[in-house]
Amino acid sequence: MSDEMSPAEEWREIGGGLTRRVDGADPESWDAPAPVEEWRARDVIRHLVDWFPDFLEAGSGIRLTVATSVDEDPAAAWHELADGVRDLLDDPATATRVLSNPHLGEVPLAEAVSRFFTADVFMHTWDLARATGQDDTLDPVRCSRMLAGMEPVEDLMRSSGQYGPRVAVPPDADPQTQLLGFIGRDPHWKGPVGP
Repeated sequence: MSDEMSPAEEWREIGGGLTRRVDGADPESWDAPAPVEEWRARDVIRHLVDWFPDFLEAGSGIRLTVATSVDEDPAAAWHELADGVRDLLDDPATATRVLSNPHLGEVPLAEAVSRFFTADVFMHTWDLARATGQDDTLDPVRCSRMLAGMEPVEDLMRSSGQYGPRVAVPPDADPQTQLLGFIGRDPHWKGPVGP
């Protein structure tokens, strides 16, 4: 989370960035390959819709339900989830809730959403943008901050199985390229859908 933004404000910015790519995707592009091995564009949304509600419920007892199938309408499924996260963060009761996790301990709920889900959405925005041939530019300041926070725990992250091997990039590469390489993306990956 940025020092200047609340988790709710941060969600509006980051979630809104992915929403713009979701809404800008040509319906035919949902089955285009994505930069994550064996994923299609719709799998970017499937990943977010599948993991976060379970993570949230296991740690807080709160369940965000997405009734729409990603296979039938990935854009509608995303909107359901994004609206649920917005409502959760706008709820004054969220300020007093915590998320408990055996690996993390107890974390204020809004902070947990920011650290784990909003950050994941930020990184996957690039995946969806590339897969669907849209603007894939990410905020360079946020890229730098995320990379600085992730590098000290690289071994732990890699051992989770959630990140691929680091992709080598030039040491003077821009912050976005450095972050993408760190999380295992080829910054030069291009799919069949062009801008």
